Amino acid sequence: MSADPMAYEAQFFGFTPQTCMLRIYLAFQDYLFEVMQVVEGVILKKLDKMPGCKVSPSQVRKCTEQFLLFMRDRFDKLFGKMEEVLLQLVLSIPENVLLPEDKVHEQFPYSPEQFQALQEEIRQLQLQCRAEAAAEQALRAELEEQKVVKAELEKILQWFDDFEKIFREQGIGSLRESLAFLTQSSKKLQVVLKEVEQKSEKLKLRDKLM
Repeated sequence: MSADPMAYEAQFFGFTPQTCMLRIYLAFQDYLFEVMQVVEGVILKKLDKMPGCKVSPSQVRKCTEQFLLFMRDRFDKLFGKMEEVLLQLVLSIPENVLLPEDKVHEQFPYSPEQFQALQEEIRQLQLQCRAEAAAEQALRAELEEQKVVKAELEKILQWFDDFEKIFREQGIGSLRESLAFLTQSSKKLQVVLKEVEQKSEKLKLRDKLM
């Protein structure tokens, strides 16, 4: 059997020419085997009607198998020539013939180099699309995080508004002034605490020396 895949012919016929030839070959083999069985049956019937015949059915079977092998060998040789003729002259499409669905290639021909460049361009576009999809997904995730942060900030602002409202009701003043006062007081306390710690260290050192 031919090893050429004949893909263009398969596109036109709907099957590969090699598959067609293989089916013809197998069909003939099956037909030849069936014919040999019929011939063997006829021979055995004829022998039964011949008195004194010393030919046994096993001998007839042996002769039938030998003749079948001979016929198969002859057929294989003839089939090889028939296959070559059919594949070249009947089941092949000439190189100058284009199928209707491939007419577009005649209008827009591409060289192998141009086709390779087009493939590379498609590959780059695919990579770009994947990168943009990944960037879009990252932006969506960032927007979700910003929504969460915004909600937390709104809670904090609301808390400050409520806090400032309480300060006003108590006559304490504005929240900014109160926080500024608390900050200054905290810094003064830190300075005083540091001075106390320093004096305490000096007293401890004096006690050790005494």
